[in-house]
Amino acid sequence: MSDNRLKKEQLKKQLFTKNRLVILNEDTFEEIFSLKLTLMNVFVVASIGAILIITVTTFIIAFTPLREYIPGYTSTKLKKDATELALKSDSLEFAIKKNEIYLQSIQKVLNGNLQYAKVNKDSILALSVDTLPDLQLTATESELKLRKEVTDEENKAKEKSKPSKPKK
Repeated sequence: MSDNRLKKEQLKKQLFTKNRLVILNEDTFEEIFSLKLTLMNVFVVASIGAILIITVTTFIIAFTPLREYIPGYTSTKLKKDATELALKSDSLEFAIKKNEIYLQSIQKVLNGNLQYAKVNKDSILALSVDTLPDLQLTATESELKLRKEVTDEENKAKEKSKPSKPKK
């Protein structure tokens, strides 16, 4: 027990013993600078200096463009451009889906598969987009006959609604 106590006291004595640091001119032996130090003071000053150097270096790298030279970091311009492109592609994708839904609704009208309860502008925009089925936009024979009948009826209705010219 006394050996440990002696070692601790001896270490304490060495840490706190005052030493003198003297800088001399070699030619004239004139004293230029003198400083009284302990080993503990040197250790504390060196530790604080190392912490300050590490902190300043970290801040310089973190908050200046120097971080772009460290592998793994990307440039801020590249990040900004990537974000803008992602936003544009999302908006374009939304517009394409909206147009596909619109085309599907027009196709339903042309094919006669229209459900009247579901037709309004909001329902067209709110429909979920799945894969597009094969588009068959050519008119069948029955559709052509129906179109002809409708135009004939319209022509007859126009003729009946025309006022007749009075005879003189």
